Amino acid sequence: MTTVLEVKELKKSFGNIHAVQDISFSVKAGEVFTIIGPNGAGKTTTLEMIEGLVTPDYGHIHFGDLNWNKNANDIKRKIGVQPQSSAMFDLLTPEENLDLFATFYGRARQTEDILELINLTEHRQNRVKNLSGGQRQRLAIGLAMISDPEIVFLDEPTTGLDPQARRNIWDIILQLKSLGKTIILTTHYMEEAEKLSDRVCIVDQGRIVTLDTPSALIEKLTEEREVRLSFLDGEEAAKDGEFFANTLASVSRTEREATSLILWTAKPEETLYDIFKFTKEKEYQIEQVSIREMSLEDVFISFTGKEWRD
Repeated sequence: MTTVLEVKELKKSFGNIHAVQDISFSVKAGEVFTIIGPNGAGKTTTLEMIEGLVTPDYGHIHFGDLNWNKNANDIKRKIGVQPQSSAMFDLLTPEENLDLFATFYGRARQTEDILELINLTEHRQNRVKNLSGGQRQRLAIGLAMISDPEIVFLDEPTTGLDPQARRNIWDIILQLKSLGKTIILTTHYMEEAEKLSDRVCIVDQGRIVTLDTPSALIEKLTEEREVRLSFLDGEEAAKDGEFFANTLASVSRTEREATSLILWTAKPEETLYDIFKFTKEKEYQIEQVSIREMSLEDVFISFTGKEWRD
């Protein structure tokens, strides 16, 4: 797969604040590459340097053979940046906004196509000020797409939206991917990063702490699974079950909450076989069993030591 963006040793300080200390990565054509990190991690500054909005103190940004020093106009034709809502004209309609933005480029996609892509055809004649938050965000993505760019930058496109509106944005991002676009995304939502991304880059304190596919990051974290069992026979049964579970070689640790037993095991099937054999002999009844897979949020907390906050 062709590398469309290469970032090497980016650094940026604002006074005494070292926003970006050393960031290097490359992005392949057609992938969804997601940058996540706690507030103040440097992800927005990194994005703004790549987009040409902020000049790095040090480092190199290459779009293939192009760089900002020599080929700024060519790069601007290759990339699309989702504008903040303040960049839209509230008294114009989505159609008029798209038509206006199209005049900024020598080559532009048809407004009709963009309206269909962002599912705003029915609202094309409504003024932007009357659109919902989700509709405005879809229009922002449409404005980023008007020049038919190869690479699209989306900075937290679903923040503040309700779950349905967020999923509508997900559908658009997946559609853009299916059209062969490369998408560089930042997000506050772990589920979003896990579902949409080909690769995830976790940034903290201006540095990359890990970078890989979501599934590989989760596998690297641990092979263990969390198993939760609820005992119908009360706390004594749960205590007895905990004592037995701690004798099993497949169980690394346990916790008990009243009548619930939580255990961690790399071999959930084998562990449950032994547990059920034990409860059958003791005539204990299990009301509920659940096995929790590790998620990208577990990875995030493991690497940054910070719980995610929306």
